[in-house]
Amino acid sequence: MKTKIKASRRSMGMNYAIREVTVPAAAAREAGMKTLDLNIGDPNKWDFETPEYFKATLRAAVDETDNGYGDSQGNLDLREAIVDRELEKHGAHISASDVYVAAGVSEAINVMMGTLIEPGDEILVPGPGYPSYAQYINFYEGRTVPYRQIEEEDWRPDTDMIRKRISNRTKAMVIINPNNPTGAVYDEKTIREMGDIAAEYSIPLISDEIYDKIIMEGTHFSASQLSDDIPRIIFNGFSKVNLMPGWRMGYMYFMDNNGLLDEVREGLMKQFRARICPNVPCQAAARASLQGPQEYIVDLNRKLKTRADYTYKRLNEIDGISTRRAKGAFYMFPSIDLKGTWSTDKDFVLDLIKEEGVVLVHGTGFCDEFGQGHFRTITLPPLDVLEESYDKLERFMNRHRA
Repeated sequence: MKTKIKASRRSMGMNYAIREVTVPAAAAREAGMKTLDLNIGDPNKWDFETPEYFKATLRAAVDETDNGYGDSQGNLDLREAIVDRELEKHGAHISASDVYVAAGVSEAINVMMGTLIEPGDEILVPGPGYPSYAQYINFYEGRTVPYRQIEEEDWRPDTDMIRKRISNRTKAMVIINPNNPTGAVYDEKTIREMGDIAAEYSIPLISDEIYDKIIMEGTHFSASQLSDDIPRIIFNGFSKVNLMPGWRMGYMYFMDNNGLLDEVREGLMKQFRARICPNVPCQAAARASLQGPQEYIVDLNRKLKTRADYTYKRLNEIDGISTRRAKGAFYMFPSIDLKGTWSTDKDFVLDLIKEEGVVLVHGTGFCDEFGQGHFRTITLPPLDVLEESYDKLERFMNRHRA
């Protein structure tokens, strides 16, 4: 008998919680149960539609371009449109040479961690935080070092902890603002304090701002507005605000007046040349999404605020569940009183899927240390879907706490 070929330890170690729960959800559907899928932040799965002029541009681009390879860094006209967008939104003064187009922010995370990390290097990430960061840090044999977001203070980053957790192996600090999974929007004072820490220790600040125009309370302060002496890499993309998740378009740009990141940029481009180029027709549509009418974003935020307000009220009415209000993005990260009924938040989520068909994501999928006893939900579905989901959640909680 031939010996089976083993997959690499790196690949087998990956565990993306947001889609991991789709496996038990599929089993529940096969058993005849209706599922209510509140696990994936995909607006297009609900009643949000990619604007028609984006789609028309894509159709035309397939006919009008030569459909050959594009620039490995991203086509110049899209990079110039991104420069204009970042100036208009955030006052960021960058040039097209500072911008790199990726196949979604996920590719940007992958390539950036592949550029920064040697085995044993450390990256500071928010806890809880978007799991792709930890997955790729670990894949490249780095060490994920979470810093606490303080739930009682609307998930404000614990800057004292950040300072304590910086070491001589720290290669970068990640901010996700607005935050996935908590829905927090960090204030200017917090962002400036984190920028000061990055400058003090000469480490780059990686700021993931893909939800920057999905704001329900307060204002978004971009890391691009920090002092010029702070080395920054800003991630953004088209999946969320621009309602194009399946098109896989994202970008990053560098702000580094002192040249500390010159070699990082070189290493990044070596990887981008190896992947050839981003999708050429989709780049044309992405450019159109930045330059055309933006009224759809007003409607997006209006709907999301109504649904977030309902989610906040409804969840806090359920015995054993409590949540902070989301100020941006389309997530909340409620806490669960496990009461010894469930050993872990993952057990809670799996039992809820089996018994009621409501699909959430366990909090430890976003951080083992600071996600315990929580789950992530989304605020994207219409009110009738949210109502049905949380009625089932309440029934589930009452049954197990009786």
